[in-house]
Amino acid sequence: MSGPVVHSASTHGGRVDRLGERLLGWLTADPSLSEAALTERLRRAEPLLDGSTIASAVRRSLERAHGLGAISRLLALDGVNEVMINGPGPVWIDRDGQLSTSVVVVSRAEIEVLIERMLDPLGLRVDRSSPIVDARLADGSRVNVVVPPLAIDGPVITIRRFATTPVPLDRFADAAGAEVLATLVRERRSVLVVGGTGAGKTTLLNAMGSAIDPDERVVVVEDTTELQLPGRHVIRLEAREPNSEGAGEITIRHLVKTALRMRPDRLVVGETRGPEALDLVMALNTGHAGSLATCHANDARGGLRRLETLTMLADAELPLAAIRELVTSAIDAVVHVGRDRAGRRAVRSVTAVGDELASGPDGPTYRLDPLWHDGVA
Repeated sequence: MSGPVVHSASTHGGRVDRLGERLLGWLTADPSLSEAALTERLRRAEPLLDGSTIASAVRRSLERAHGLGAISRLLALDGVNEVMINGPGPVWIDRDGQLSTSVVVVSRAEIEVLIERMLDPLGLRVDRSSPIVDARLADGSRVNVVVPPLAIDGPVITIRRFATTPVPLDRFADAAGAEVLATLVRERRSVLVVGGTGAGKTTLLNAMGSAIDPDERVVVVEDTTELQLPGRHVIRLEAREPNSEGAGEITIRHLVKTALRMRPDRLVVGETRGPEALDLVMALNTGHAGSLATCHANDARGGLRRLETLTMLADAELPLAAIRELVTSAIDAVVHVGRDRAGRRAVRSVTAVGDELASGPDGPTYRLDPLWHDGVA
């Protein structure tokens, strides 16, 4: 990445910081002051200052007084998927799959102000008694905050931005692979997308959604709203964290059960990570073919095993053999997505799941047949 990303407080040394505090005082007294008005007032008060120092001080004070400050500039950059604050110091970014430090530097006080601005409008709080919070910002970005005593070196903020421009399937695989994925959707196969954190599961799910008939009624269930399927009849449901008093929580499992009462042609679950796996598997076994879901796993077999493990969390007291029968009947194919050697998100393999279990050394196991792979060893 060439050139500076954003001017930091260190650009003109401590002078900009001192001027910024003065400007913040003016803004506190009169929040309606514009950038031009602040610039003119500072120029009159400090006639010996050069234009660059004045511009840096005004910009920094406005960033601190409104919105997410310099972080908003990072989120606005093309290709930036995540912004990571690891306590006081330089801010890290994930840009086009590559991690690097930006030239934005934040102090402990700035981080605390940023957390307050993000969480207060949402009615959420984070403190020593409740040191972890997940939330969604107004622009749809997802934010995770961890504060001391869990975060040893200071408050940690991770903001994940989601692309508003759909990514076509051929960005994930070659023509043959893209056609396999589109065919699975068109033929109403139930597909589980697996991969690690940040591998592109949600982005791929969006791309696969382009193959859904736009007139189908699709109900999307997510922990945090990320998916933007292109159809005309898409209903989006989002889970809700408990408020600061611990009340009002709506889980993914609640929403999956609700979605099944909404006459969906297809059910899409943004991420399966808990006992809702049982409700999903049962739904796919009772007339909701063509549904899509994601979960964290390293490969196709690992994804199916994770799904069966999550199903056990529902306390249904089903034997493992019965759960495997349900999973193998529910899932038609598993798509493994990850990053290639250049850091680009790509489909690594597409695997069909047999209709019946196979015999294994430790008992019945999943029958997997490769449909497509990327050819990378």
